[in-house]
Amino acid sequence: MIRSEKEYKEMLDRLEDDRNFLRLQRDSLAEMNLTEEEIERAMAPALSFYQQLKDEVEYYERIKRGEFKAILNLEDLGRTLIGLRIALGLSQKELADKLNVSEAQISKDERNEYHGITLEKAQRILDALGVTIKSEVTDFPKKLAS
Repeated sequence: MIRSEKEYKEMLDRLEDDRNFLRLQRDSLAEMNLTEEEIERAMAPALSFYQQLKDEVEYYERIKRGEFKAILNLEDLGRTLIGLRIALGLSQKELADKLNVSEAQISKDERNEYHGITLEKAQRILDALGVTIKSEVTDFPKKLAS
């Protein structure tokens, strides 16, 4: 996950390099008289990786604009907390200062996408960001008749 403008700019450069590599790779394979199917199969891993990078860039651009999808389960919470910090324009250091923890701690937590975070810690981060999350229960199973 992209967590800063620096990483975003690096990723844009990487995408451009990968786009050029893919074009050269395709041309090279075509010169070997491979069929389109053989070229696609040979390029599949590189294309898949390129698409993952592209998806990360698009996600970062969406959160910078403040466009968030609904949190469907608590597994998405860590990524959302990082996205909220980014959307609000806060650096990891600024969030660390608000939480009275080290920047290294925020960096570590974000690298792990807050895996295993407690609800209390999540709430402290939301409070520091000044964000409230609205939730609703959906698809509630009907009580089974006894």
